[in-house]
Amino acid sequence: MSEQDQDNPRRDFLRKTLTLIPVVTVASTGFGMNALAATDIAPTAKAPIAPPASDYQPSFFTKEEWAFVQAVVSRLIPADELGPGALEAGAAEFIDRQMNTPYATGALWYMQGPFVTDAPPELGYQLQLAPQQLYRLGIAATDAWCKTTYGKVFAAQDSATRDSILHKMESGEVVFDDFPVKAFFSLMVQNTREGFFCDPVHGGNKGMVGWTQIGFPGARADFMDWVERNEPYPFPAVSIRGERA
Repeated sequence: MSEQDQDNPRRDFLRKTLTLIPVVTVASTGFGMNALAATDIAPTAKAPIAPPASDYQPSFFTKEEWAFVQAVVSRLIPADELGPGALEAGAAEFIDRQMNTPYATGALWYMQGPFVTDAPPELGYQLQLAPQQLYRLGIAATDAWCKTTYGKVFAAQDSATRDSILHKMESGEVVFDDFPVKAFFSLMVQNTREGFFCDPVHGGNKGMVGWTQIGFPGARADFMDWVERNEPYPFPAVSIRGERA
């Protein structure tokens, strides 16, 4: 890791999380994740410019659920001195759009039993709940827990309390009766990452802020030539539609 990477832990974190995103999510961007991870191009990336405010209206989430999703993504990848975070990049919009796909209904998964709720992570997803169901139940259960513990729903908490709640969910300190809270937390983290790094055509990564922060050039055919040179890629990111950062 370079000295500049050590000064920018968020950028290093974002670059490393790319290896945790399923290939099917990022295949449309046309890049090789292994090549990206091996190329130290992030330190030369320009600070992203905040994208314009979105007037997007959710088609899957209710008003209360939408407030929850926006509040969560704003803390999972928060805005900082390096640039906009997941909320500004449209990760919440990406997740709402994603909830209207075959992925979210479980149509692309094997959804037959047996279901093992305490299976180790390396065995993959083992619940009988599709992502749509897990979000609906998870949001309701989290807000109910927040009301009981703090007197108001998750979205109404301040940033520090939101962070504390998310840490409790990640560690399993929060317990739900119907499903493991860690599964819901992991799904939200995965989808937020996907929304931050996806091609903008899918509703997230607005202004290509995610790509800019890690120095990824997007849908450019000549990127692999520069990877082999082990040199910073000198051109701005380009989306599938030809939009430029």
